[in-house]
Amino acid sequence: MNYPMIRYVLAWVLKVEGMLLALPVLVALIYGEKTEGLCYLGWMAVCLILGFLGSFRKPANTEIYQKDGFVAVALAWVVMSVFGAIPFMLTGEIPSFVDALFEIVSGFTTTGSSVLSDVEALSHVSLFWRSFSHWIGGMGVLVFILMLIPVKNGTQMNLMRAESPGPSVSKFVPRVRNTAILLYKIYIAMTAAQIVLLLISGMRGFDALCISFGSAGTGGFSVLNSGCASYTPLQQWIITVFVILFGVNFSFYYLVLCKKAGAAFGMQEVRAYILIVLASIGIITWNISSMYSGFPEALRQASFQVGSIITTTGYATTDFNLWPELSKYILVLLMFVGACAGSTGGGIKVSRILILFKTIRKELQSIAHPRSVKKIRMDGHPVEHEVLRSINVFFITYMVIFAISMLVISFDEFSMETNFTAVAATLNNIGPGMGDVGPMGNFGGYSMVSKAVLTFDMLAGRLELFPVLLLFCPSTWKKRG
Repeated sequence: MNYPMIRYVLAWVLKVEGMLLALPVLVALIYGEKTEGLCYLGWMAVCLILGFLGSFRKPANTEIYQKDGFVAVALAWVVMSVFGAIPFMLTGEIPSFVDALFEIVSGFTTTGSSVLSDVEALSHVSLFWRSFSHWIGGMGVLVFILMLIPVKNGTQMNLMRAESPGPSVSKFVPRVRNTAILLYKIYIAMTAAQIVLLLISGMRGFDALCISFGSAGTGGFSVLNSGCASYTPLQQWIITVFVILFGVNFSFYYLVLCKKAGAAFGMQEVRAYILIVLASIGIITWNISSMYSGFPEALRQASFQVGSIITTTGYATTDFNLWPELSKYILVLLMFVGACAGSTGGGIKVSRILILFKTIRKELQSIAHPRSVKKIRMDGHPVEHEVLRSINVFFITYMVIFAISMLVISFDEFSMETNFTAVAATLNNIGPGMGDVGPMGNFGGYSMVSKAVLTFDMLAGRLELFPVLLLFCPSTWKKRG
């Protein structure tokens, strides 16, 4: 394993995190929060110093192979989370390290689950840092660093594959760095568009920034105890549209920009994603229509919650715990489906679900016609056996982690509904669950052990399980003989 290069990457993570902490310091200056601002400023200096010391000398060998890339990415997210949690403790707003770590991991992994019962008690600085962590983690901090550090193209691709959600990652353009730049251009443009539209709609500037950061990263931290329920219907519709857009595979936007709309709309995953969203909205609107004053309100509530849950954003405008069982069941299903691969959303991903159903159909056809030879295809291209194998292993690993997490947190004596959806919400990076961890509740009632397990689930879910699990594999750290 190339330890000097892993150290170099981690040092760059600290440097970038230090630079990003400058924005909360600026917020402190704007709102006159001197004490909190000094805490963030001091910790920013620590991150920058450690980062510059660690990256002062570039390793002679800058090659990172697949295993090294997985380890580097997993360690990068752990380091980024640990250092990102400290400001909450320094300000005294979240004094417990486990709680502070849970909160910032929830931010960086774009989960949106919280241990806080009164978010409005936080300073503007900490509210901004929570929401900004969604935006940082949405596209991935390593994707950002790939634009900065000069390393070999193979190294960049291994880092990108380890961090990007979905069954596979491909380059849009020949150089990985150019792909990273292109991704961020799309990401920034869409974020800016949402901010502008929310400002035009009358939302105050601080809220528009934080809500847009959460929408772009498909996070879910809000700045009000009421979530998004206090915003106007127009503002809620703007948020709904953008969270759904951010759940689309970014390859779609690249193809549209290249004037290849036919290829873009021909993507099976995007078509399936849109169909699932529309069907879910239609069924839930019909199911909850009697609970609201009219069809427009029922449609708005259904659209917002469906868009927020399937993209794993986690914002809420109503307590869907009170909805009929059919509507709640659909939302739970959407928690597992998740958004598209190559988006900022979490969950299992629509592409994996599609391939799973195609595999079942192929198996049934093989039983009915033993001599037939069928290939599973996506967008007209055959799905390689290696991809199928990795998806099958992913599902098995996912279920094992889910079961073990459920077992551990069940010692806290919450209901089955609460525990099941708590694990689903964290492992799929959604935010709210049902029961005591519903949109009007929080995760503060869990024990420290359970919070640690759920924190692990958030990291594992964001990094597609294997990079984090690799850290616990003894053979990972053995030197090659």
